[in-house]
Amino acid sequence: MTRIRDVVQKALASGYLTVEAENQLRYLLSSRYDLEDLNAFMTLQEAAMNGSVKQESRERCGIK
Repeated sequence: MTRIRDVVQKALASGYLTVEAENQLRYLLSSRYDLEDLNAFMTLQEAAMNGSVKQESRERCGIK
């Protein structure tokens, strides 16, 4: 089974978070996860806020 940290690692490595990955994160966050996954998710949020990871969903809507 995929873990939150796996999805985050892929997004951080590519600099891009796809809509599919966002949906996967929503699903994974709705179930039990450990502290390492939570920390990874927080790292991804920070990367998205500072612009080092772009979000496909925001690009589609024209949000920067």
